[in-house]
Amino acid sequence: MGDIYVYMLVILAGLAITDLVVGVSNDAVNFLNSAIGSKAISFKTIMIIASIGIAVGALSSSGMMEVARKGIFVPSEFYFDEVMIIFMAVMITDILLLDFFNSMGLPTSTTVSIVFELLGAAVCMSLIKIYGEGDTGETILDLGKYIASDKAIEIILGILLSVVVAFTIGAIVQFLSRLMLTFNYSKRPAYLAGFFGGLSMTSLFYFIIVKGLKGADLGGLTSFLNGLDVFTLVGWATVFWMLFSYFYVYIMKWDIYKLIIILGTFGLAMAFAGNDLVNFIGVPIGAYQAWEAWSGSGVDATVYGMAALGEKLPSNKWLLVIAGVVMVVTLWFSSKAQAVVKTSVDLARQDSGTERFQSNAFSRILVRYSLNAAEAIQHILPEKTTNYIASRFEKLPEPAVLPKHADKPAFDYVRASVNLMVASILISIATSFKLPLSTTYVTFMVAMGTSLADRAWGTESAVYRIAGVLNVIGGWFFTAFSAFTAAAVFALIIYYGGFYAILGLVVVAIILLVRSFVNHKNSQQVEKETEELKKAESNTIQGIIDESSENVAAVFKRSKRIYKNTLDGLISQDLSILKSSKKEANKLSSEIDGLRNNIFYLIRNLDEQHLGASKFYIEVLGNLQDISQSLDYISKSATTHIDNNHKSLKFTQIKDLKEIILRSHEVFAVSQTIFTKKDFGKLAEIITLKQELLGLIDQKIDKQVKRTKDTENSPKNTTLYFGLLLETRDLMNAAMNVVERYYTEYDAKRFED
Repeated sequence: MGDIYVYMLVILAGLAITDLVVGVSNDAVNFLNSAIGSKAISFKTIMIIASIGIAVGALSSSGMMEVARKGIFVPSEFYFDEVMIIFMAVMITDILLLDFFNSMGLPTSTTVSIVFELLGAAVCMSLIKIYGEGDTGETILDLGKYIASDKAIEIILGILLSVVVAFTIGAIVQFLSRLMLTFNYSKRPAYLAGFFGGLSMTSLFYFIIVKGLKGADLGGLTSFLNGLDVFTLVGWATVFWMLFSYFYVYIMKWDIYKLIIILGTFGLAMAFAGNDLVNFIGVPIGAYQAWEAWSGSGVDATVYGMAALGEKLPSNKWLLVIAGVVMVVTLWFSSKAQAVVKTSVDLARQDSGTERFQSNAFSRILVRYSLNAAEAIQHILPEKTTNYIASRFEKLPEPAVLPKHADKPAFDYVRASVNLMVASILISIATSFKLPLSTTYVTFMVAMGTSLADRAWGTESAVYRIAGVLNVIGGWFFTAFSAFTAAAVFALIIYYGGFYAILGLVVVAIILLVRSFVNHKNSQQVEKETEELKKAESNTIQGIIDESSENVAAVFKRSKRIYKNTLDGLISQDLSILKSSKKEANKLSSEIDGLRNNIFYLIRNLDEQHLGASKFYIEVLGNLQDISQSLDYISKSATTHIDNNHKSLKFTQIKDLKEIILRSHEVFAVSQTIFTKKDFGKLAEIITLKQELLGLIDQKIDKQVKRTKDTENSPKNTTLYFGLLLETRDLMNAAMNVVERYYTEYDAKRFED
């Protein structure tokens, strides 16, 4: 019988490693987004600093491991076999849940996951004990006997309150910092930079090194730190870091903000590992400690109480070291981590642009009332005060001409420094109190608070940013509900199914993880093969023609594939192909919308003598949008038809469609080649091909009209077919409008030459 639990420990060890990989992929956003968004240091340097921080933080996380053992449930009320069921259900749920959110590219809270998984599995086992062990005389009201309700409520409230606290403190600190330093911080007096640097590094030193390591089990170092007088330490640290900052700024003439970002990235990575490592390996370590207590007892697993887990147990430093190594390796090699980082950086960026989220009713209401509140405050404050504050938040003027393909930072060094400093401090405080705080909640909400204080949420972008925040937070609450429910269900399955149920769930988890990995790889390959549309950044008519022709070639190439795959999927009634084509059509439409959103910056960037290029570019974009709308209609109508199980196309219709597909493919292929090579003298050939294709479509419409009159008996089939033919004609007309504009421009330029 004991061998079963050894096998369970082996499985838990494997799940722990998997959970580390999946969890770090999700949480990399927490300590990378500020450094990446500011572009203060290279990505490689960021990764090295973060890796060192994770390694140190892993060693300081031993005190947090108690949360998994006794923070949510009362171990003395459960037997060894029941505790192992709880731990197994939690780990399987955690991996599947986190991988799902990673695949969606959304950051979620690993702390919320583990807390509610432990709660769900423990509640399930408690109810089984109450109602499944004969007449115990207990009811659901006795659930508090099994659940550490005080500690659980403290943890859950801490997580919820962290949203408000992180957002508020981030906004206040950023407001005061910007008030002191302004956006033109590099031109401010050096003593202000030194003062800001001294305060920042004192805070990081105390809260990260001292508070963070005090809770760790690091032998003599921990004893030394615990013996220090707090006020004396803070006093000397303030003096040292102030002097250091002034020397750094005045004497060495170096950038103190970059140093703060470097130390802040290290501190935040360390705080993350110290606080969040329990989320990944706390449960397996708790299971191992439970097994150690039971294995030498000689008592049956079904009657051996787990009071030992409620006591203070020594940590295994080697396990922490191994976990730290796995986290560092994952950080370097996980491609999923980068997709998650993008969401937070986009929502916090200073400038406007293409938004990742659509507005909703709640975000619009919040913005409307916030604007009204802001106006009311302006009326209350003296005019001199409002003018002074406004002057401190004036943005630096953008250069008249932006460098081509400029990779602009999402925000400046001051905001990045505040993000890192505030988030590190809040997480370190929580760690020192052995309170598992959601690092995702904290870092994300600090970034949102600082971006709000920095007036990054203007009227152009506020509704989209707030909608994004609500979506992400909504995802976290969905995580809590899903974690609780799934862990409870898995615990129930394992209780009744035994070891075979465990094997079955593990196999399912492996299959889903492999499938997720393959899908992620395939999506990366598709993105690599798909030629992304690029924003035009030239300031001359010739430059606009050259740049936009690359986009036109890419649109023709992608349109050719979308159109052919859609109709092939319709003919073969393959819903997966149709859905894939529909998704690709949506992506193309979204990218073209992004180009249209960039028109303002394009016009601002143009030379005076080339302003006519903007009209040409706007018209081309309008035609590209017509192409995307036609493809969108064709893919949606075909997908809906098959998804609703309507009648398939008839043989004669399929034959006619295949002929149109072949001719359309030829038109798009020739167009793509000409625009790729920029050989616009051959555009007349495409216009001839287009006329032949439109004539063919008219013939097919006439044939379908006759078929409808004589033999057709399916209204849905007829509606779909006419819709496809008419939209194909619109698609070709839109494509040829693009061709004709370039041909006209080419002729005009040749005439001028």
